[in-house]
Amino acid sequence: MISFLNEILSYEFMRNALLAGVIVSAACGIIGTLVVLNRIVFISGGIAHAAYGGVGIAYFLGLNPVWGAVAFSLASSLAMGYVHRKEKARADTIIGVMWALGMALGIIFVSLSPGYKADLMSYLFGSILAVSAADLRLMLVIVLAVLIFVLVFYRLLLAISFDETFSTVRNVPVGFVYMAMIVLIGLTVVISMRVVGLILVIALLTIPPAIANLFVQEMRGIMFLSSALSLVFTISGLLISYTLNLPSGAVIILVASLAYGLAAALRGILTWSTLKKESAASRNDF
Repeated sequence: MISFLNEILSYEFMRNALLAGVIVSAACGIIGTLVVLNRIVFISGGIAHAAYGGVGIAYFLGLNPVWGAVAFSLASSLAMGYVHRKEKARADTIIGVMWALGMALGIIFVSLSPGYKADLMSYLFGSILAVSAADLRLMLVIVLAVLIFVLVFYRLLLAISFDETFSTVRNVPVGFVYMAMIVLIGLTVVISMRVVGLILVIALLTIPPAIANLFVQEMRGIMFLSSALSLVFTISGLLISYTLNLPSGAVIILVASLAYGLAAALRGILTWSTLKKESAASRNDF
């Protein structure tokens, strides 16, 4: 085991991949908790898929696809956040159209770009082993922004996550906090695409918080536990994919999905056991 770890750490690309896993896990654990508690999984999926439009356009123009994804993620997150707040009755339809439009633009501009394009598949399905030092710096900046935002606005985030109507009545700046949260979701999507890809990023944002929420009710606790779970899934998936020569992004999500199934089963067993004890106690009282 020690020799295996020494072998892995001897490669720079594996050290970068492990560090990327740590950074992205922290961001996804925190932002994913807000996504799950605010029930905006569809918006996060829309932002992720729309970002591919930026990847395609940037590649066509000869620019860094990551910055194209950043620009499109910011634009689509602001647009989807605004639509979700102002047009609740038609929000799903409009977001679905923007989701499809982003993917369509990305595919069209990639097809118009000359040259070999195999590296663009990594933005769809992830390529954690290809993370560069520049990618790590961007990831670090974004995760620091996420941490600062949550530390400063934690009470407001807690308020709007559990009772947005009451928060509005109490003059909480719901609109500002909500839009800032949506923007950070977009940025988290960008750094996560290097780990699991734009198609699978929605799973990394939602599965760890969903597991944590089965056992923890406090938002702070869900954030800590989901970040830890994200790290476990990312590192274990990376090591398994390296050993078996499988796509890292897909393996990470497979590990997370299996863990969710086991956690849901365990939660069901615990609930059944508790109900059985309460039923036995109530019969004894009579």
